[in-house]
Amino acid sequence: MILDEIKGIKALLNKGSKIVVTTHLNPDGDALGSMLGMYWFLKRSGYDVTPISPNDYPEFLQWLPGNEAIVDFTKRKKSATKTIQEADVIFFLDYNDAKRGGDMNEVLAAAGAKKIMIDHHPYPQLKVDFAISHTEASSTAELVFEFIMAMDGAMHINKDLAECLYTGLLTDTGCFSYNSSRTRTFEIASQLLNYSIDKDGIYSRIYDNFSVQRMRLLGYCLNEKMQVFPEFHTAFISLSVEEQERYNFTTGDSEGFVNYPLSIKGICFTALFIERKDKVKISFRSRGAFPVNKFSEKDFNGGGHMNAAGGESNLSLNDTIQKFIDLLPHYSRELNQ
Repeated sequence: MILDEIKGIKALLNKGSKIVVTTHLNPDGDALGSMLGMYWFLKRSGYDVTPISPNDYPEFLQWLPGNEAIVDFTKRKKSATKTIQEADVIFFLDYNDAKRGGDMNEVLAAAGAKKIMIDHHPYPQLKVDFAISHTEASSTAELVFEFIMAMDGAMHINKDLAECLYTGLLTDTGCFSYNSSRTRTFEIASQLLNYSIDKDGIYSRIYDNFSVQRMRLLGYCLNEKMQVFPEFHTAFISLSVEEQERYNFTTGDSEGFVNYPLSIKGICFTALFIERKDKVKISFRSRGAFPVNKFSEKDFNGGGHMNAAGGESNLSLNDTIQKFIDLLPHYSRELNQ
């Protein structure tokens, strides 16, 4: 932690402060876990705090303690906008680029509140008053824990808060299978276990909580939609709008699909293409030294971590896939290392 940042943030907060805690569009486990972890810390510290999500999020994350307090900007735009406009302090968690705020971005940018970013992604772009940005951290949840401790807030950590932060750690490391080489990550996980959280129950609620249609969709993707390019150690899956409608696709149904091809022997680079009405959303994953964040930033208007990144394309689904295939020979050397 940067001590000057912590001192500045401490000076900002007083018991009369109105605080908004927000996160990125299409929030995942780390985004929600971090946001609700911070919400519980501030609430238990006596502050007036409101968590606001840019849009809806998967049902398998709606069990998180404090979920009922979250304001969905897309569903309650008028009241959410008023809350943001009246805020004294806004926390931006798990994102560092304004465009990741979705439709909420303009309201956030115009807000007169002091702004604090806590994030672990590279190349921060957000204009804020205070930034805690550490790319070596496994997750933003890890940084929120460190923030709470630096704020002398250990007394305010309870089971609810610990479950939220543990969810962030668990999901952003793929159950501690990547982004988790630092001993500090496991030290924090161990400390969170001291609050009597049910780690097995958390895992089950996240990973054993899918619909029948989601499982059928996964089977269809692996059997019919997965393409493998062994010469480039690459595989990908794609889903059209029609295919999503056929399987009654809902938010979160494709969660984790991009990881499955990495289980194939010799595959170190995977992608998932999801067609939307106005663009194609892309997820990238890799094992080893291939930097998918640089690949995504250069070729698909995205970014992220070295082994986990996202991007998008304004081309059609078929043209986006063809562009991806055409790029592979240009990365042959890196993919064959």
